[in-house]
Amino acid sequence: MTLPTRHDQGPASSDRRGFLRFLGIGTALPVLAACGASEAEARDWPVTKADAQWRRQLTSAEYRVLRQAGTERPYSSRLNSEKRAGTYVCAGCQNRLYASSTKFESGTGWPSFYRPLRGGIATDTDYKLGYPRTEVLCADCGGHLGHVFDDGPRPTGKRYCMNGVAMDFIPS
Repeated sequence: MTLPTRHDQGPASSDRRGFLRFLGIGTALPVLAACGASEAEARDWPVTKADAQWRRQLTSAEYRVLRQAGTERPYSSRLNSEKRAGTYVCAGCQNRLYASSTKFESGTGWPSFYRPLRGGIATDTDYKLGYPRTEVLCADCGGHLGHVFDDGPRPTGKRYCMNGVAMDFIPS
């Protein structure tokens, strides 16, 4: 019995190899795209703490979002229904992030804003879902807050979609 050679395998085998190659590239692409993506802790932030200090200071939910770039469940934040005048600050370091006057109802289940306060945030590109998104970080401690999208209201057209657990609210 002789095994078929590469030339004897016909078009079906060639199509299968092409499909498997395509599948392999498609699977590897998100992993390769994430190479070189830095975590918030890789930068120099004005507020720095050892991981053990962050764990002691933050609740488990705050730690998971702020320090591990997690995402809270939609519609789970008490800040979704916050309507008072005031300022939203980082739950990790109390850095001022957003004025309540820039908050709007996006229908996404997360507190959304159309403009951050000057010096409140930093951004980075993350590839956690396999494609680039603009991650929003606290400018002082580097904590993960959420992401910004280009589907917000006027005047900026931006939607800063934030994890409520990553913020505290200080009424005016």
